[in-house]
Amino acid sequence: MINTVILRGDTMIYGISHIGIGVKNIESSLEAFAKALNVKVPEIGFSAERNMRFAVIDIGGVGIEFLEDSSENGRVANFVKENGDGIEHICFLTDNIEGDMEQLKQQDLQFVNNKPNIGLRGKKVAFSKGGGLKGIKFELSEP
Repeated sequence: MINTVILRGDTMIYGISHIGIGVKNIESSLEAFAKALNVKVPEIGFSAERNMRFAVIDIGGVGIEFLEDSSENGRVANFVKENGDGIEHICFLTDNIEGDMEQLKQQDLQFVNNKPNIGLRGKKVAFSKGGGLKGIKFELSEP
């Protein structure tokens, strides 16, 4: 079942793509989650552009995305330093990322970049700036 949330006007977010979890050690985190959920440990990818390792465990169509920064001062590394391992962002699916960004900007939400860029998995994405929604960072992604 897909839940639909209408934000304003033509803006529509129709589901959750994934929950991004920042971790200090991706191997140990994946092993713990895979064992607890009785699923296979997924393959770990690497983005040289972002200097980040990542892997996704799919649970009922929603990904649990594990992120390990390979640098000491990257976005995820700073999150883990401040908070420990935990939920770094929630990613919402949209059919119209540019339109949704414009609508959300009209509601005083800010984005890291003015236009979407290509994310770790090759899709158009946009990250909220700062705390996003009352301190909760979010990402928009096209399917």
